Amino acid sequence: MSEPLRIALVGATGLIGRSLIELCVGRADVRLAALARREMPLPRGARMEMFVADPARWGDVIEAVRPHVLVSALGTTWRKAGKNEAAFRAVDQQLVLETARAAREHGVERMIAVSSVGADAGSKTFYLRVKGEVERDLAKAGFRRLDIMRPGLLKGPRGEDRRMGERAAIIASPVADLLLHGRFRQYRSIRARTVAEGILSLALKSTQGRFVHDNDAIRRAARDLPRPNSG
Repeated sequence: MSEPLRIALVGATGLIGRSLIELCVGRADVRLAALARREMPLPRGARMEMFVADPARWGDVIEAVRPHVLVSALGTTWRKAGKNEAAFRAVDQQLVLETARAAREHGVERMIAVSSVGADAGSKTFYLRVKGEVERDLAKAGFRRLDIMRPGLLKGPRGEDRRMGERAAIIASPVADLLLHGRFRQYRSIRARTVAEGILSLALKSTQGRFVHDNDAIRRAARDLPRPNSG
Protein backbone atom coordinates (compact mmCIF):
# COMPACT_ATOMS: atom_id res chain seq x y z
CA MET A 1 0.00 0.00 0.00
CA SER A 2 1.38 3.42 -0.91
CA GLU A 3 2.08 6.03 1.73
CA PRO A 4 -0.94 8.20 2.62
CA LEU A 5 -0.89 11.80 1.40
CA ARG A 6 0.03 14.02 4.34
CA ILE A 7 -1.99 17.25 4.41
CA ALA A 8 -1.50 20.14 6.83
CA LEU A 9 -4.66 22.23 7.13
CA VAL A 10 -4.74 25.75 8.51
CA GLY A 11 -8.13 27.36 8.94
CA ALA A 12 -9.61 24.14 10.32
CA THR A 13 -12.36 25.88 12.32
CA GLY A 14 -13.91 27.62 9.32
CA LEU A 15 -16.64 26.35 7.02
CA ILE A 16 -14.34 24.88 4.37
CA GLY A 17 -11.85 23.59 6.93
CA ARG A 18 -14.56 21.70 8.82
CA SER A 19 -15.91 20.31 5.55
CA LEU A 20 -12.47 19.03 4.59
CA ILE A 21 -12.04 17.34 7.98
CA GLU A 22 -15.40 15.59 7.58
CA LEU A 23 -14.50 14.56 4.04
CA CYS A 24 -11.28 12.86 5.19
CA VAL A 25 -13.09 10.59 7.67
CA GLY A 26 -12.65 6.98 6.57
CA ARG A 27 -10.00 7.70 3.92
CA ALA A 28 -6.87 5.57 4.20
CA ASP A 29 -5.18 7.50 1.38
CA VAL A 30 -5.00 10.72 3.40
CA ARG A 31 -3.37 11.63 6.71
CA LEU A 32 -4.70 14.97 7.90
CA ALA A 33 -3.08 17.27 10.46
CA ALA A 34 -5.03 20.39 11.37
CA LEU A 35 -3.51 23.51 12.93
CA ALA A 36 -5.74 25.92 14.82
CA ARG A 37 -5.64 28.61 17.46
CA ARG A 38 -8.47 27.06 19.47
CA GLU A 39 -9.93 23.64 20.13
CA MET A 40 -12.82 22.35 18.06
CA PRO A 41 -14.97 19.18 18.13
CA LEU A 42 -13.96 16.56 15.58
CA PRO A 43 -16.45 14.45 13.63
CA ARG A 44 -17.04 10.89 14.76
CA GLY A 45 -14.56 8.49 13.20
CA ALA A 46 -11.94 11.16 12.45
CA ARG A 47 -8.42 9.73 12.45
CA MET A 48 -6.25 12.79 12.38
CA GLU A 49 -3.97 15.01 14.41
CA MET A 50 -5.21 18.32 15.80
CA PHE A 51 -2.60 20.84 16.91
CA VAL A 52 -3.77 23.81 18.97
CA ALA A 53 -0.99 26.36 19.04
CA ASP A 54 -0.18 30.02 18.64
CA PRO A 55 0.33 30.82 14.94
CA ALA A 56 3.92 31.76 15.76
CA ARG A 57 4.52 28.03 16.43
CA TRP A 58 2.80 26.70 13.32
CA GLY A 59 6.10 26.48 11.50
CA ASP A 60 7.37 24.09 14.18
CA VAL A 61 4.27 21.93 13.75
CA ILE A 62 4.68 21.87 9.98
CA GLU A 63 8.31 20.83 10.42
CA ALA A 64 7.23 17.94 12.67
CA VAL A 65 4.33 16.81 10.46
CA ARG A 66 6.29 17.07 7.19
CA PRO A 67 3.19 17.40 4.99
CA HIS A 68 3.18 16.85 1.26
CA VAL A 69 0.56 19.59 0.83
CA LEU A 70 -0.37 22.72 2.77
CA VAL A 71 -4.05 23.70 2.57
CA SER A 72 -4.95 27.21 3.70
CA ALA A 73 -8.60 27.88 4.42
CA LEU A 74 -7.72 30.83 6.63
CA GLY A 75 -9.98 33.83 6.62
CA THR A 76 -11.93 36.18 8.81
CA THR A 77 -14.80 38.57 8.13
CA TRP A 78 -14.93 42.34 8.06
CA ARG A 79 -17.20 42.22 11.12
CA LYS A 80 -14.96 39.86 13.10
CA ALA A 81 -11.99 42.08 12.30
CA GLY A 82 -13.85 44.97 13.93
CA LYS A 83 -14.10 46.65 10.52
CA ASN A 84 -10.40 47.39 10.89
CA GLU A 85 -8.20 47.04 7.80
CA ALA A 86 -5.05 46.15 9.77
CA ALA A 87 -6.87 43.45 11.76
CA PHE A 88 -8.33 42.00 8.56
CA ARG A 89 -4.94 41.95 6.83
CA ALA A 90 -3.36 40.28 9.89
CA VAL A 91 -5.38 37.13 9.24
CA ASP A 92 -6.27 37.09 5.55
CA GLN A 93 -2.89 38.29 4.35
CA GLN A 94 -0.07 38.19 6.89
CA LEU A 95 -0.99 34.88 8.54
CA VAL A 96 -1.59 33.17 5.19
CA LEU A 97 1.74 34.34 3.79
CA GLU A 98 3.71 33.63 6.97
CA THR A 99 2.35 30.09 7.09
CA ALA A 100 3.13 29.57 3.40
CA ARG A 101 6.70 30.79 3.86
CA ALA A 102 7.18 28.56 6.90
CA ALA A 103 5.95 25.61 4.87
CA ARG A 104 8.40 26.34 2.07
CA GLU A 105 11.26 26.67 4.56
CA HIS A 106 10.46 23.16 5.77
CA GLY A 107 10.35 21.64 2.31
CA VAL A 108 6.61 21.68 1.49
CA GLU A 109 6.34 21.92 -2.29
CA ARG A 110 2.57 22.10 -2.84
CA MET A 111 -0.08 24.47 -1.54
CA ILE A 112 -3.80 24.94 -2.02
CA ALA A 113 -5.19 28.29 -0.90
CA VAL A 114 -8.80 29.40 -0.66
CA SER A 115 -9.20 32.90 -2.09
CA SER A 116 -12.35 34.53 -3.46
CA VAL A 117 -14.15 35.11 -6.70
CA GLY A 118 -13.14 38.53 -8.03
CA ALA A 119 -9.76 38.59 -6.27
CA ASP A 120 -7.66 41.31 -7.89
CA ALA A 121 -4.63 43.15 -6.49
CA GLY A 122 -5.78 46.22 -8.40
CA SER A 123 -9.38 46.16 -7.18
CA LYS A 124 -10.92 49.23 -5.59
CA THR A 125 -12.73 46.93 -3.16
CA PHE A 126 -10.57 46.38 -0.07
CA TYR A 127 -11.54 42.72 0.45
CA LEU A 128 -10.88 41.73 -3.16
CA ARG A 129 -7.67 43.76 -3.28
CA VAL A 130 -6.27 41.93 -0.23
CA LYS A 131 -7.21 38.55 -1.71
CA GLY A 132 -5.51 39.51 -4.98
CA GLU A 133 -2.36 40.66 -3.20
CA VAL A 134 -2.18 37.35 -1.35
CA GLU A 135 -2.56 35.39 -4.60
CA ARG A 136 0.22 37.48 -6.16
CA ASP A 137 2.60 36.88 -3.25
CA LEU A 138 1.83 33.17 -2.99
CA ALA A 139 2.78 32.84 -6.65
CA LYS A 140 6.24 34.15 -5.69
CA ALA A 141 6.67 31.79 -2.73
CA GLY A 142 8.29 29.05 -4.81
CA PHE A 143 5.82 26.19 -4.53
CA ARG A 144 6.21 23.48 -7.15
CA ARG A 145 2.42 23.37 -7.44
CA LEU A 146 0.03 26.10 -6.31
CA ASP A 147 -3.75 25.85 -6.58
CA ILE A 148 -5.85 28.94 -5.93
CA MET A 149 -9.52 28.31 -5.19
CA ARG A 150 -11.90 31.16 -6.07
CA PRO A 151 -15.34 30.01 -4.90
CA GLY A 152 -18.45 32.14 -5.18
CA LEU A 153 -20.95 32.55 -2.35
CA LEU A 154 -20.31 29.69 0.08
CA LYS A 155 -23.24 27.65 1.29
CA GLY A 156 -23.05 25.56 4.44
CA PRO A 157 -23.82 25.53 8.17
CA ARG A 158 -22.16 28.57 9.70
CA GLY A 159 -24.80 29.12 12.38
CA GLU A 160 -24.86 32.67 13.65
CA ASP A 161 -21.61 33.55 11.94
CA ARG A 162 -23.22 35.04 8.84
CA ARG A 163 -24.09 38.62 8.11
CA MET A 164 -27.71 39.45 7.38
CA GLY A 165 -26.92 40.34 3.77
CA GLU A 166 -25.06 37.08 3.27
CA ARG A 167 -27.98 35.08 4.65
CA ALA A 168 -30.35 36.88 2.30
CA ALA A 169 -28.06 36.16 -0.64
CA ILE A 170 -28.02 32.45 0.20
CA ILE A 171 -31.80 32.33 0.42
CA ALA A 172 -32.03 34.02 -2.98
CA SER A 173 -29.21 31.99 -4.55
CA PRO A 174 -31.34 29.27 -6.25
CA VAL A 175 -33.01 31.96 -8.35
CA ALA A 176 -30.01 34.29 -8.60
CA ASP A 177 -27.76 31.47 -9.84
CA LEU A 178 -30.07 30.90 -12.80
CA LEU A 179 -29.56 34.51 -13.89
CA LEU A 180 -25.77 34.37 -13.82
CA HIS A 181 -24.38 33.31 -17.20
CA GLY A 182 -21.14 33.68 -19.14
CA ARG A 183 -18.44 35.43 -17.16
CA PHE A 184 -20.90 35.92 -14.32
CA ARG A 185 -21.19 32.16 -13.71
CA GLN A 186 -18.22 32.38 -11.37
CA TYR A 187 -20.36 34.40 -8.94
CA ARG A 188 -22.89 31.60 -8.47
CA SER A 189 -23.20 29.99 -5.06
CA ILE A 190 -21.35 26.78 -4.22
CA ARG A 191 -21.49 24.34 -1.32
CA ALA A 192 -18.51 24.36 1.06
CA ARG A 193 -18.55 20.56 0.82
CA THR A 194 -18.00 20.82 -2.95
CA VAL A 195 -15.05 23.16 -2.41
CA ALA A 196 -13.58 20.69 0.10
CA GLU A 197 -14.02 17.86 -2.42
CA GLY A 198 -12.23 19.96 -5.03
CA ILE A 199 -9.40 20.70 -2.61
CA LEU A 200 -8.88 17.05 -1.74
CA SER A 201 -9.04 16.01 -5.39
CA LEU A 202 -6.39 18.58 -6.32
CA ALA A 203 -4.23 17.63 -3.33
CA LEU A 204 -4.02 14.12 -4.76
CA LYS A 205 -2.60 15.43 -8.06
CA SER A 206 1.15 15.66 -8.53
CA THR A 207 1.58 17.72 -11.70
CA GLN A 208 3.50 20.97 -11.43
CA GLY A 209 2.28 24.50 -12.09
CA ARG A 210 0.06 27.31 -10.87
CA PHE A 211 -3.68 26.91 -11.29
CA VAL A 212 -6.65 29.16 -10.53
CA HIS A 213 -10.03 27.46 -10.09
CA ASP A 214 -13.39 29.19 -10.37
CA ASN A 215 -16.69 27.54 -9.41
CA ASP A 216 -16.92 25.43 -12.56
CA ALA A 217 -13.32 24.23 -12.22
CA ILE A 218 -13.85 23.46 -8.54
CA ARG A 219 -16.89 21.34 -9.41
CA ARG A 220 -14.94 19.47 -12.09
CA ALA A 221 -12.17 18.73 -9.61
CA ALA A 222 -14.74 17.58 -7.05
CA ARG A 223 -16.23 15.14 -9.57
CA ASP A 224 -12.74 13.68 -10.14
CA LEU A 225 -12.19 12.91 -6.44
CA PRO A 226 -11.44 9.19 -6.06
CA ARG A 227 -13.85 7.22 -3.90
CA PRO A 228 -12.59 6.69 -0.33
CA ASN A 229 -10.64 3.59 0.45
CA SER A 230 -10.82 2.78 4.13
CA GLY A 231 -7.94 0.31 3.83
